[in-house]
Amino acid sequence: MKKLLLAASVSLAMVGGVHADEHSGTYEFDDKGAHQFITFKISHLGYSWLYGRFNDFDGQFTYDAANPENSSVNVTIDTSSVDSNHAERDKHLRSKDFLHVSEYPEASFKSKRVVVDEEGEADIVGDLTLRGVTREVTLDVDMLGHGKDPWGGYRMGFEAETELRLEDFGIPMNLGKASETVEIIISVEGIRQ
Repeated sequence: MKKLLLAASVSLAMVGGVHADEHSGTYEFDDKGAHQFITFKISHLGYSWLYGRFNDFDGQFTYDAANPENSSVNVTIDTSSVDSNHAERDKHLRSKDFLHVSEYPEASFKSKRVVVDEEGEADIVGDLTLRGVTREVTLDVDMLGHGKDPWGGYRMGFEAETELRLEDFGIPMNLGKASETVEIIISVEGIRQ
């Protein structure tokens, strides 16, 4: 699972068979309809998986059908919206041991480039800022679909994945070797503006 953050959005559209410039444009994430998710998965001591998500985030992507490499994506995440379905654990995740949301209330991703290989598969490379640390990450992106919606708009959807090492972003909590990395999956539906 090397795929991630929504950034994914832009790059794979061409891979999914988008060939006409009519699909180009700027797309806002559909946060009103809640057709977007950032979820994560991390091993709990090597015995089970802990799943969670961020409930509050927003972003947009620009898709260039003629030159997909010129596409881009930006995402902003409210780190206090972390939700692992357990109030006490979420309180701990918001603390200095993990996300330290009182000091770093937002995380963000800003794409730097889109790389399309010979098979038409795409990666989005960009800067992820989390807990005050900025590092380059690569999102492995899949285009899920695109087309007109029932309300007269036009939509595109993507899923992206990546894997992060906690220590790379200054997270001090050590849960053992099995829990050094977290898998992130981002699924977004954008509405063309």
